[in-house]
Amino acid sequence: MKMKKNKFNKIFSLKCIVNGEKIERDIDSSLTLLGFLRNDLNLKGTKEGCGDGECGACMALVSGKAVNSCIMMAVQAHGKSVITIEGLKDKNKLHHIKKSFIDEGAVQCGFCTPGMIISAQALLKTKPKANIKDIKEALSGNICRCTGYEKIIGAVKKCAKG
Repeated sequence: MKMKKNKFNKIFSLKCIVNGEKIERDIDSSLTLLGFLRNDLNLKGTKEGCGDGECGACMALVSGKAVNSCIMMAVQAHGKSVITIEGLKDKNKLHHIKKSFIDEGAVQCGFCTPGMIISAQALLKTKPKANIKDIKEALSGNICRCTGYEKIIGAVKKCAKG
């Protein structure tokens, strides 16, 4: 990682892939991945809820793993692939997990939904035959303020191949 210094901060040359697109930007070393996604790349689907990594609204996939982007520094994404809710697609149609959330009525207010879907995607990529216990564990880092957990779990279970 190439570093440029000025008298106020450290600037890093970040190179990564976001939603399939190569990104190369000079960024402040104190920038979180969430700030980079929302403010620099205008990807507003990733939400800031708590800012402390507790609520899961900010989940993004980094090299296939669900991470709290509010507590991950953007420089940590250097050389990695990042997928946000906007980049989760099934070719030219609605992603099957997104469709399941809609079909099962698991979207409610929608604030937590992107994070829930990202967590579900990470689980189902590693454990396609996930059971209810697996799903609850995978979503344990996501908070739904509307308390729609049963519909959310049902939507993920519908996508599990088991």
